Amino acid sequence: MSSRSEPVAEPNHARRFGLIWLAATVVATPLVILLIGPIMPPGKATEQAAGQVTDNTVLLGMATPVLLLVVLYLAYAMICFRQPKGAVLEGPAIRGDARVQTTWLIVTSALVLSLAVYGTLRLLSDDGAGSGSGPTPLTTPKGPKLPVQVIGQQWAFTYRYPTYGGVEVPHLVIPKGKMIELHVTSLDVIHSFWSRQLGVKADANPQVDNIAFVEANRVGAFDVRCAELCGLWHGEMFDHGRVVTPAEFETWIHQAQVTYGPATKALPPYSTTYLPEPTRRGG
Repeated sequence: MSSRSEPVAEPNHARRFGLIWLAATVVATPLVILLIGPIMPPGKATEQAAGQVTDNTVLLGMATPVLLLVVLYLAYAMICFRQPKGAVLEGPAIRGDARVQTTWLIVTSALVLSLAVYGTLRLLSDDGAGSGSGPTPLTTPKGPKLPVQVIGQQWAFTYRYPTYGGVEVPHLVIPKGKMIELHVTSLDVIHSFWSRQLGVKADANPQVDNIAFVEANRVGAFDVRCAELCGLWHGEMFDHGRVVTPAEFETWIHQAQVTYGPATKALPPYSTTYLPEPTRRGG
């Protein structure tokens, strides 16, 4: 007399996987925020850069459960739904599940909308968060500010200090603890002023005064690069700048006025924008 084995009951995969994902999320998300968050770019050399570290940590924390969902489900499917060796079986028919679809739409919509609200509030509260805000920013920092004009041209940046007689120098130097009002523009084609350590990125367009704000909280060097394809030597359009103490800045700027005095006299008066033709600069 033959006997037939009873079919093995399938576990509730949705419940089991949900518990695995939830446990992994509860453990991994705080670890990611606490261990990886503090070392996220661009660092904390300026108030704007420090704010971007916070923003990147928030994004990382929100992305961790989503990443775990994808990776863990892939691993779960490979382990639990693999075919027996040597067998070619047709899987069960897959049909839509209104609850899963509705949950997915609600969760993803909530994530996107919350990020939109968060990003908008951060831009408004941090006066652009180091980004170019155009000639009329919606919000500006309170208190005195040091204006510095950033002038892009093929293939270098120069920097002009209107409150110091319009002197123009080849390297950016700013004082620690002072709010800097960057006026970014161009003499020829479109460039983009980007300093990762400062947490600043602003497009440099001809005849446009693109304003960004930055306040350094530590002394040190930083890099400047062009982040917009601007011609043959775009890759070589980079520079090095410095954050110095207020006393060192005053010494440096007065020396620069003497050193670059003849060039300053030959330049047209300071203007917030310039025409694209270099021969008509300031016209």
